[in-house]
Amino acid sequence: MSTSVAPAGTRWRMSPNLELNQRVAERRAAGEHIIHLGFGESRLPVFGPLADRLRAGTDRNAYGPVQGDPGARAAAAGYFTRRRLPTEPAQIVLAPGSKPLLMALNLVLPGDVLLPRPAWNTYAPQAALAGKRALSVPIPEACGGVPDPAALRAALTTARRDGADPRTLVLTLPDNPTGTLAGPELIREICAIAEEENLTLVSDEIYRDVLHDPATPFLSPAEVAPDRTVVTSGLSKSLALGGWRVGVARFPGTARGDALRDGVLSVASEVWSTLAGPMQNVAAYAFAEPPELRAHLDRSARLHGAVARAVHRIFTAAGARCRPPTGAFYVYPDFAPRRAEFAALGATGSAALRDLLLDRAGLAVLAGHLLGDDPGALRFKVATSMLYGDTTEEQWQALAADDPLTVPHVAAALADIETGLAAVTAG
Repeated sequence: MSTSVAPAGTRWRMSPNLELNQRVAERRAAGEHIIHLGFGESRLPVFGPLADRLRAGTDRNAYGPVQGDPGARAAAAGYFTRRRLPTEPAQIVLAPGSKPLLMALNLVLPGDVLLPRPAWNTYAPQAALAGKRALSVPIPEACGGVPDPAALRAALTTARRDGADPRTLVLTLPDNPTGTLAGPELIREICAIAEEENLTLVSDEIYRDVLHDPATPFLSPAEVAPDRTVVTSGLSKSLALGGWRVGVARFPGTARGDALRDGVLSVASEVWSTLAGPMQNVAAYAFAEPPELRAHLDRSARLHGAVARAVHRIFTAAGARCRPPTGAFYVYPDFAPRRAEFAALGATGSAALRDLLLDRAGLAVLAGHLLGDDPGALRFKVATSMLYGDTTEEQWQALAADDPLTVPHVAAALADIETGLAAVTAG
């Protein structure tokens, strides 16, 4: 009997964004001044009433329902219903973060997985862990988070010809890593292809409440193709609760949706058992969205937008092409216009450019090839949310400011980025 834990040749490694976060911490501990732009954490303090709900739930130490507490599921159903997705509590599954829900879907859904390129660095490894092929498709020029429709049709034809079995398409709305949102017409076009090709859609909407302008039109694929769309979300990004691990999935209210939900619950029962009891308290309050929470979310989105736009201006002024950010807290610069200059410095691809920026400018970014992008491209992800301050006091100051860019520590961090880029691009 074999004792191997993985097929021969498998190379296990830490998720690259977590690996980078650890690397930056080590270099800072050694005394280096590094502007950390490579980790997608919403660097904001905990909203007080959320902490109150957590404390109130500390006596909930028994195992709860695998699917989630009825009250918390009812609150989550209301959350989706208010977003034009009529939902019953039975369609909801709560989990310790959206990551395990996405992994469970990989284990339950048949066939291979289609991803936009670039995409969040967890999607492809999760597909591989589930024994699937991850098939990446280029994004359109205007935005990320979705594949270009024409490229998607071509990729389906090629994949099937080559023996792959593409059955699931993952979308990210708004997008990590580009900080953009696909518009309604593009979503309708992607959903039409999904209907024609019988694809299941997994719509990762964890950044939905981090739209910089609340008037921006948002169309969920679950509105267009409700019978074939699973929506995942959570509290890590909008409410800066990454360490608390609260995720949610909404399944179609159909027999197939019920089967998918039951499959995920089967995985859950063997992997995470249940969302922790105190977090059920937090989820019930957060998904109910009382007025004070909505006001906090609005302030947070304003801060995310102001800083992301400022970082976008700095990188475009340094010669990069970059889509204007409209959601989440990322920008995705492309230094192709300055390829010759960077090549003279030894940076002919995203890995070398990442190292150059870290060693010469003190800027830590996540290289594009780690997100499924072309390794020879000069693209990388910048997480702008890391600039709000290292202490709770600084973060509250940034959040409360009418103009976050005038807050001294935010302004200093932006100036450091500008100075570092100038030093590198000047050769």
